[in-house]
Amino acid sequence: MPDIHFNVESAHPARHTAAPALNLRLSVNQRGEALAIQCISLQCQIRIDTTRRHYAPAEQAHLKDLFGAPERWHQTLHSMLWTHTGVVVPAFDTLHTAVDLPVPCSFDFNLAATKYFYGLADGEVPLLLLYSGSVFYRDDEGALAMDLISWHEESRYNLPVQVWRNMMDLYYPNQNWLCVNRKVFDAINSYKVRQGYTNFDEALNGLLQNVAEALS
Repeated sequence: MPDIHFNVESAHPARHTAAPALNLRLSVNQRGEALAIQCISLQCQIRIDTTRRHYAPAEQAHLKDLFGAPERWHQTLHSMLWTHTGVVVPAFDTLHTAVDLPVPCSFDFNLAATKYFYGLADGEVPLLLLYSGSVFYRDDEGALAMDLISWHEESRYNLPVQVWRNMMDLYYPNQNWLCVNRKVFDAINSYKVRQGYTNFDEALNGLLQNVAEALS
């Protein structure tokens, strides 16, 4: 029976995908005797362990929308789900192999994970990876066998915030993605046309300037 363990070695932006994604370089290790692994159907839940890092005052202000006032963070700061993902690890018969674990990322600011990443200035994001899935291998007699990945198999990784920013810059250079209700979009678009603005940046700046003047 194989004794399989996983560990994240590094992270880098995926460069040829339709939507933003990171690749976590995943080390796959056998303990004890090396068996002939045919493949591993691996699933992974990735959580953000928010309590395992320090937050500067500016970061606390940006994250108020998620966790409330900083003086309440001892009650509101908690582990949060980032995403689910998976990968098929190809055949190997050694004690070690490695594979890229794709992690889909979103720039939708309606999602808590996006708000969290965007609110951080620098440093690292403490991740907890929880693994599950099936291992297909050849037993001592050469017959194909299957075993489940242990339910307590997990690993930790500190993802540099800059890696996430580099990925988003790769897909959305100097841009942020904002999803709004269709009626809100139609209203902004109508305002843009009426005022003769050439793009939505000009239209939104015009609206903000009108609000600033009304409040002054």
